[in-house]
Amino acid sequence: MTERKTEVNRMRKTRLRHSIRSLRRLLEKKDVPGVKDLIPATFSIIDRSAKWGIIKKNTAARYKSRIAARVAKIAA
Repeated sequence: MTERKTEVNRMRKTRLRHSIRSLRRLLEKKDVPGVKDLIPATFSIIDRSAKWGIIKKNTAARYKSRIAARVAKIAA
C-alpha cells in the first residue's frame, strides 16, 4: 500500500516538474504561441499537485504567479 502511494506521488511530482520545465524552456525561447497553448495544462497540473499534497498551496500560487508574470513580460 505505502509503496504504491509512494510510486504514484513520485510519478505526479515528476509530471509536475517536467511540465514546468517545458514551459520555462518555451519562455526562454520567447515562443508566445507555444506558451499560450501549454499554460492551461501546466496550471492544471500545478493545481492538482497542490490538491494532492505534492506541493503546498502557497508554492502552487507562487509558481503560477511567476509563470504568469514571465508570460506577460514576453507577450508585451
